[in-house]
Amino acid sequence: MDNKQYFYRTIVFTRNNNQVALADINQTENVTPLDEWLGIVVSLADGQHTIQELMDYLSSKYHQPPSNLEQTLYSAIERLEDGSLIKLSENAVTLPYYLASPIEELDLEKARKLIQEDGYSNTSELH
Repeated sequence: MDNKQYFYRTIVFTRNNNQVALADINQTENVTPLDEWLGIVVSLADGQHTIQELMDYLSSKYHQPPSNLEQTLYSAIERLEDGSLIKLSENAVTLPYYLASPIEELDLEKARKLIQEDGYSNTSELH
C-alpha cells in the first residue's frame, strides 16, 4: 500500500457515544455500527490526509504503539476500500458537505438537497 495516498470516505456516517456507524441520510435512525478500527479510519477519512499521516497520528496516541498497528490499518483500509466505503487518491480530495462531517452535525435538509443535486451514491467519484 502506498502511504502517500490520501484516503477519503464515500459514505454518510454518524459518531455517537464513541461509536462510528454508517448512516442513512433519509432514515437517520437506520445505522450500521462499524468495528472500532473501521470506525476510526472512516471518521478520519477526510480526503486531506495521507495514509502515512493517519499512521503517525494514531501512533502518537500510544505511549508504545502496538507492533501490528501498520498491518491493522492496512487491513481496515483494504476492507473499507473493497466495500467502497473509502477510496484512495494520489491528490487531496475535498469532500462534499454531506460527507464532510458526522450526520448529527449536518443540516439534514441541506444535505439531502445537495445529495440529490449531485446525484450522489456511495460509488460516485469525488474530485
